[in-house]
Amino acid sequence: MQDKPIKSSKSGQLRVPSTKMALVDAISTSPVVKSFLAGSFSGTCSTIMFQPLDLVKTRLQTTINIGPGSAGMIATVGRVVKNERLFGLWKGMTPSIFRCVPGVGLYFSSLQWLKSNFCEGSPGPVQAIMLGVAARSFTACVMIPLTVVKTRYESGVYGYASMREAVRSIYVTEGVRGLSSGLLPTILRDAPFSGLYLMFYTQSKKSIPQKYLESNMSAPVNFTCGVLAGLLASTVTQPFDVVKTKMQLYPHKFTTFPQAVVYVHKKYGPTGYFKGLVPRMLRRTLVAAMAWTVFEQVMKNMGLK
Repeated sequence: MQDKPIKSSKSGQLRVPSTKMALVDAISTSPVVKSFLAGSFSGTCSTIMFQPLDLVKTRLQTTINIGPGSAGMIATVGRVVKNERLFGLWKGMTPSIFRCVPGVGLYFSSLQWLKSNFCEGSPGPVQAIMLGVAARSFTACVMIPLTVVKTRYESGVYGYASMREAVRSIYVTEGVRGLSSGLLPTILRDAPFSGLYLMFYTQSKKSIPQKYLESNMSAPVNFTCGVLAGLLASTVTQPFDVVKTKMQLYPHKFTTFPQAVVYVHKKYGPTGYFKGLVPRMLRRTLVAAMAWTVFEQVMKNMGLK
């Protein structure tokens, strides 16, 4: 039997039954829910600002023959603007929003849940790595279909007119496997990145006097710590990003992870594993730094910091 609004005899106003009020209060005060909302907000800000860097990174990792001297980051930006106009740099924004906004929220909420259940106080270096890896692995598995669609949208290899068409086309021609292509390298890229990032981020913050973290300088301090943490984490995980992109763009050519690894080495050599490093390093570092900065500030305003 459902609860129904009860009319007050004195005021004539409707009052919500106590069971529903208790549920609303529990949701509104839940640290996990607040973490999801704060993470989603920070993901929105960072995705919109840094989408061009992600698009350029993906274009640099494709195998389209664009001629000598035309494979650099600046040349790629110029080519996109020339052929697709300025807003072409934001191509793939819709799948990016659908992937990154709930994805960042899911990451922060799962991280909050893991910390509250398996970690007391501030996590140490090893704990931070394990927390980051676990939260990111879970998020990567949930969001992999949107990751595939986002990568293909940005590449310029596919001519999808909408996200619905992209999902339908991939499912019809490749099945469920197509919507999960590149999952292994995605996890191998994202999980270590998040683990290393969280470790360096938390440890660098511990070296800063508490008075700065509690003052008006907290936002720039958090951002600086985030940038430093992101630089190393991006470099270490770059090879997996290259392999992930190959597998998601050409699923019929690369059906296994080792096959893609061998192909990249044969065609480009060791340096091939670092194609698109600069735009990815810039984007991942700045996105992560901004996401954590906004997240910390929002959580602080919510009274959870």
